[in-house]
Amino acid sequence: MTALDFTPAPGAAAFHRMVLAQAGAEARAILRNGEQLLLTLIIPVLLLVGFSLAPLVDVGGGSRVGFLAPGVLALAVMSTAFTGQAIATGFERRYGVLKRLGATPLSRPGLLLAKTAAVVAVELLQAVVIVVVALMIGWRPQGSPLAAVLLVLLGTAAFSGLGLLMAGVLRAEATLAGANLVYLVLLGCGGVVFPLSAFPDAVEPVLGLLPISALTGGLRSVLTDGAALPLGAVAVLAVWAALTLGLASRTFRWE
Repeated sequence: MTALDFTPAPGAAAFHRMVLAQAGAEARAILRNGEQLLLTLIIPVLLLVGFSLAPLVDVGGGSRVGFLAPGVLALAVMSTAFTGQAIATGFERRYGVLKRLGATPLSRPGLLLAKTAAVVAVELLQAVVIVVVALMIGWRPQGSPLAAVLLVLLGTAAFSGLGLLMAGVLRAEATLAGANLVYLVLLGCGGVVFPLSAFPDAVEPVLGLLPISALTGGLRSVLTDGAALPLGAVAVLAVWAALTLGLASRTFRWE
């Protein structure tokens, strides 16, 4: 008969288990926050319905909901991955939450990965709601769903890195103001509601390099026009993701 060994075996959990546990906590915190739900779900749905049913802006011909639905999906990604995450993380730093996490075996890259995974989980819920509403008001998407998913994942990485970069170096109040300001600017200049062709010719190419413009244009190309995966949009989002996540992982401060 083999004797049982009750000797303690101290040590950190496996990296993937720590990341999954933190990601679950992050996702629950987002879904329980009424202000974040307003930003990430209610506002995009109201924009989709309002601008689709009422001729408030010129979308350049074609189906209004067909133009707006991909842009609202991109807006939902930005609101969750960038604005909501930047503000929440900034105040976590202020109130010492991140300082306490820094004392755990969870590494800085692990925390960033967990936050990004939580954002992806919330985005799945957003996508289901937005797509259902869009279908109810007449949207008929085309193209490859896999291409759209790849664009959303790249956009999530780019916006998540940008939000964490801002939250990791600025004070909470500055992050709150800056994230909301950037949200409004990108909403107006990123092709979400107004086509980029409405801007001056000299400005349009520059606006096309913004992550929201690349994500909106890529999703619209795939889901509305039925085109293949737009490599230009993929390249823009990949560069933003690499730069912002790389800088965030190097500069992020726990306190």
